[in-house]
Amino acid sequence: MVTAQQAPSTRGGNGADPIIEVRGLRNQFGTQVVHEQLDLQVRRGEILGVVGGSGTGKSVLLRSIVGLLRPAAGEVRVFGQDLTALSSQARSGYERRFGVLFQQGALFSSLTVLENIALPLTEYGGLNADEARGVAAMKLALAGLPIAAGDKYPAALSGGMIKRAALARALALDPDILFLDEPTAGLDPISAAAFDRLILTLRDALGLTVFLVTHDLDTLYAICDRIAVLSSRRVLVADRIEVVAAYDDAWIRQYFQGPRGRAASLAALRTHPTQGQP
Repeated sequence: MVTAQQAPSTRGGNGADPIIEVRGLRNQFGTQVVHEQLDLQVRRGEILGVVGGSGTGKSVLLRSIVGLLRPAAGEVRVFGQDLTALSSQARSGYERRFGVLFQQGALFSSLTVLENIALPLTEYGGLNADEARGVAAMKLALAGLPIAAGDKYPAALSGGMIKRAALARALALDPDILFLDEPTAGLDPISAAAFDRLILTLRDALGLTVFLVTHDLDTLYAICDRIAVLSSRRVLVADRIEVVAAYDDAWIRQYFQGPRGRAASLAALRTHPTQGQP
């Protein structure tokens, strides 16, 4: 298996150009300010893990970048473009280069898995029903699900299968950037590890950039090139995991140096003995 430490030259942290740039972001709901003067860059080809305590606005940041939430101030540039400044038609063209896996999968319960995956292909990809079904079957296989799963409804799927079905839908339009919101939440450790390996394989095979919101320490150590920590309404630090884990901050110390953080770090060192070395 190709690991984050063995990834190809497109990997983040090697001077790759930014594909996402967030500058001076302010998100506010009524009197509650979630982000203030938040800056962040996501490098082309990297897997960026975004962490932070409850209420720090991890999912809010994701929604701001993909255009589901308009910031109160600041700028979000993707592919070098301020999408809010474009016409709706031009913006739609860029947004089709996003693939989003929402929390809980967000599959349409009244559609089969294959119909869920085919929907963006017919709505935005210009394919007819038969063509969309054929492409959807390929995406299903790409996400590691058997073709038989395509005829099932979401209610008949396990948690891990729902995540993979939602991933297949996120991959439907061959995105350049994959946004994942807590993709391993609720999965058992074996299923979560398998999902992590799948994301890493897809990144390396397809040249994806991955923006990953997670609480899963194993995921951070296993596949992320850099970690961004949200705290006090901004990005406190964004760097390689060994740099972030050593950052002088009370929450970071508790998160990375607590019992679970130490266990995840030791497990990563056993799997990748050179992790953290130059």
